[in-house]
Amino acid sequence: MTNGDLARLSINQETVKQWSLPELAEGCVKAGIGKVGLWRAPVQAYGVERTARLLADAGLTVTSLCRGGFFTALDPAERARALDDNREAIDEAAALSTDTLVLVSGGLPPGSRDLHGARERVAEALAVLAPYAATRGVRLAIEPLHPMYASDRCVVSTLAQALDLAERFPAEQVGVVVDTYHLWWDDQALDRIARAGAGGRIHSFQLADWITPLPAGVLLGRGQLGDGSVDFRAFRSAVEAAGFDGPIEVEIFNEALWARDGAEVLAEVAERYVRHAC
Repeated sequence: MTNGDLARLSINQETVKQWSLPELAEGCVKAGIGKVGLWRAPVQAYGVERTARLLADAGLTVTSLCRGGFFTALDPAERARALDDNREAIDEAAALSTDTLVLVSGGLPPGSRDLHGARERVAEALAVLAPYAATRGVRLAIEPLHPMYASDRCVVSTLAQALDLAERFPAEQVGVVVDTYHLWWDDQALDRIARAGAGGRIHSFQLADWITPLPAGVLLGRGQLGDGSVDFRAFRSAVEAAGFDGPIEVEIFNEALWARDGAEVLAEVAERYVRHAC
C-alpha cells in the first residue's frame, strides 16, 4: 500500500470517534491520509475556528461537514428554528473550508403518515437555504438513508427521491450523497448514480459495509469494509463512470471499532479500503 493508493481516501471522524480532534489530525498525518470528514457536535465542542486552524496547520482537507437537515416538522416555529440551525451549519462549513454540507431530511412528524408532504417541506427548506449556501461557497448534499430510517430520521430513502428534490435547484447548489451503506440494496441505485453524474450532482461518496445480523441499535450497525454485503468496487466504478473523481469518505458507526485503539482502526480502514474499494 502506497500513499498514492490513499490519495482520495477521507476518514470521517465518526469512524474513529474515540479520538479527539487533535488525535484525529495527528493520526491521519502519521498514516499518510490527507482528508477528513467532520461532524458538527465535536467541532462545536472544540471550537469551529480552532478546528479550522488545527486542520489547516496539519495540512488536512475537510471533505464534508455533517449534518444539516431535519426539515419536516409541521410546526412553523420549529421549521424556522431548523432553518436557523442550517444557516449556522452552512457558516460552519464555510469556516472549515469545506464545500459540502451533508443533509439528513428528517422523518415523519409525530402522528403523521404523509411522506409526500414531508418531502415537500424538505424542498421548501432547500429553496430558502440553497441560495444562502451559494453565497458562502457551500453545496447542500442530500443523503438518502435506508428505508428503515424513513419514519423517524429521513423520509428520503432512495437516490431517485434525493435527485427529484435536488434537481429543482442548480447543481452547484444542491446535489446528493452516494452512501453505500444506505443504497447497496437498491437495484436502481447504479442507474440513478448515472443520472446524478450526468447532472453534476454527486457531491459526496461515502463507504461503509452492511453487516448482519444488525447490532442492537441499527444506527451503530455499519460494518468495516469487507465484513458485509456491499460491492464497493461496483459502486466506485459507477460513480467514476458518472464523472465523480472526488474524495472517497469512509464513515463507519460501530461501537466495536470505537472500543479499539484508534491508530489500529485507522490502519485497518486504510488496508480494507485498498483491498475492497480500489
